[in-house]
Amino acid sequence: MKFQLLDLVAHQPNPVSGRLVSVAERFAQTVGLASRAEALGFDCFAVGERHAGPFLSSSPAVLLGAIAAATSRIRLQTGVTVLTLADAFRAAEDYATVDQLSRGRLEITIGKGNELAQFPLFDVSAEQQYEILAEKYGLLRRLWREENVDWQGSFRSALESATSQPRPYGGPIRIWHGSATSRAAVELAARWGDPLFSANAIQPLAAYQELIAYYFESYERHGHDPSRAYLGAGSGAGGVFIADSAAEAKRQFGPVYEGLVAARNVPGNNSPFRGIEHAIAEGPALVGTAEQVVDKILRFHQSFSHDLQSVSLPSTLPLEQQLEVLERFAAEVIPAVRREVTTTLWQDGDPYARRPAFAGGRGADPRRPPITQQTALLAL
Repeated sequence: MKFQLLDLVAHQPNPVSGRLVSVAERFAQTVGLASRAEALGFDCFAVGERHAGPFLSSSPAVLLGAIAAATSRIRLQTGVTVLTLADAFRAAEDYATVDQLSRGRLEITIGKGNELAQFPLFDVSAEQQYEILAEKYGLLRRLWREENVDWQGSFRSALESATSQPRPYGGPIRIWHGSATSRAAVELAARWGDPLFSANAIQPLAAYQELIAYYFESYERHGHDPSRAYLGAGSGAGGVFIADSAAEAKRQFGPVYEGLVAARNVPGNNSPFRGIEHAIAEGPALVGTAEQVVDKILRFHQSFSHDLQSVSLPSTLPLEQQLEVLERFAAEVIPAVRREVTTTLWQDGDPYARRPAFAGGRGADPRRPPITQQTALLAL
């Protein structure tokens, strides 16, 4: 299995201590965590995109450009690019720029987003979001594969002999499709033979199982090689938290989790898992001992057969505590899961595996010392 560290760049006070870092410090933490994830052997680092609620991830391409400059091997991703809100031509330019800066390490995940408040901000009709997403995806796909594109659609003016610049670094950038609740994104991914990223966040596990089963069925129905039907899965908005005992994990993280859930009232993005016990027992939260986290990821895999596991850190905690959790996850969870689950994602058999040959986590980089609060602040 491959592992992604995702940062939605949430910016809200710790609900227990009340501490809130500055915007600049929060961005510096994101860049520093990407560098540390690379050193610890994570396969990719992703930045979300949000335009409503307490988040700073409104410009993921800009932030990924800074991360590209601070790293050298780890793959970069988005989680997700809200393509319904963007101009496809501009998105092609912005993300190809990041791809060039990172020497071909970029892949993106597209989606409509799940925050209802975002649509009026960009004068986009929520009722037409799926149609808009499909049309913009079709154009973005062509722009990265073709030059002198002639195109006409329903939601923007026509293009005549248009070529986006810069071109991607080493051929078309792979596009994943994010799915949370609807078959529309699943069908779009399956139709084009693209990988799917299941949110596994705010719905019961059975709902995601149903969407994933439909993806595999549709992927083959559209005539694609099932061995390339790659799947990613999230682990909820609560984040990962590891302690020496389950009781200690709940004691330390429970009040923080429950306070965040109570405070994060974003229409379309509310968690039904209100308490820490509920989130652990029935939700996707990865909270407990390292062994319990391993077991839960393996249970996810039994349900999903996914290739890429995404995790997020509880960003309201002090950076030192986040780093401790990250290092324990890398040392105690990732190796144990990889002994049980294999994948060809970014390996032989994956057509994007050598884009470029050096991309992906390969273990600790001895040139990069562990980051501290101070070095994280200097990351920009």
